[in-house]
Amino acid sequence: MSAALSPAEAQADAAAAAGRLAEARRLLEAAAAETPERAQVWLKLAAMCRASGDLGAGLAAVSRALALDPLDFSALLSKAAMLERMGRSGEAGQAYGHALAQRPPADRTPPALASAIVHAEAAYRRHQEQSVALLRAAVPDDAALGDDERRRVDRFCTNFARLTKAYAQEPSHFHYPGLPPIEFHERAHFPWLEALEAGTADVKAELEALLASEAAELVPYVQYPDDVPVAQWRGLNWSRDWTAIHLLQNGRRVERNARHCPRTLALLAAVPQPDVPGRCPNAMFSLLAPRTRIPPHTGVANTRLVCHLPLIVPPGCGFRVGAETRAWVPGEAFVFDDTLEHEAWNDSTSLRVVLIFDLWPWALSPAERTAVAAVMAQSDAPTAESL
Repeated sequence: MSAALSPAEAQADAAAAAGRLAEARRLLEAAAAETPERAQVWLKLAAMCRASGDLGAGLAAVSRALALDPLDFSALLSKAAMLERMGRSGEAGQAYGHALAQRPPADRTPPALASAIVHAEAAYRRHQEQSVALLRAAVPDDAALGDDERRRVDRFCTNFARLTKAYAQEPSHFHYPGLPPIEFHERAHFPWLEALEAGTADVKAELEALLASEAAELVPYVQYPDDVPVAQWRGLNWSRDWTAIHLLQNGRRVERNARHCPRTLALLAAVPQPDVPGRCPNAMFSLLAPRTRIPPHTGVANTRLVCHLPLIVPPGCGFRVGAETRAWVPGEAFVFDDTLEHEAWNDSTSLRVVLIFDLWPWALSPAERTAVAAVMAQSDAPTAESL
């Protein structure tokens, strides 16, 4: 329960409501002297000082309130606003960030604070962008940094400014220690990418022939039993809005589809795909219907990477892994870590199709790959208790 108001604080509230701000301030100063342990008194005093233009006194009062309750959202917001009015923009931007970090849920945010929150978000965003600009300017502009290195340096800057965040690998089943959590991996690790991209026209031709002949076995991409607790897939589970034409599935060739795609499979033969009975390799055409979004999710194991070769990409499609968003470009492949949170969308009115397949992480040695395959295979083997 809230502590009872002292007579001085009650009188101050009445004076403030009547617009007698000087009287209210005087009464709150008396109340603060009587009950210095009450944060709300200092916060009210800060508001009266701010209203009268005495920002120095107001900042001192709100600092007293925060000393008593460091996470109070209203106090943090008030401090940031006063710093901004005092022209201390750098401190104000940082203070707005601290305030927004304590923002209550929307259903518990007083409507009176709505406009202040919108202003705080804009002010903090400006502060972040200004911080990143200064950090970028500090990096020598020479040829010593390659494109991928410069991209990592830039991410270093945006992470510090909280414009982006560091994402951790979150595999649902298998986590191998020490593998780098990289959203999109550098092309230099995959010498076969150029040959794959050069074969895009062949791959697309086989896909189109397969679709035109109606010989393809299209199946829902997501297939969970109804009693499995995977709420994020509720809208796509067993849905025809996201389908797959499997060429290789859980380590076996899907003959009905694969026999129509010899050139595609020949290109994949050059890729170091994992070989674990019952699990991999995998390769498929992924078909995403118009106006369909794949929710944020993570994959099964960080002991594989995933490659996308875009084939049919209408405008309005996108793909995010961690803090980095890319547009699919037909014929331009990329490799990513699917154990980092990722999502995809097709906001167009046309079908989007991508060839997807798994591959060994470049950071796993041949001996580690053998060990990983053995462990994963054993994980699927019957246990003594189940025999």
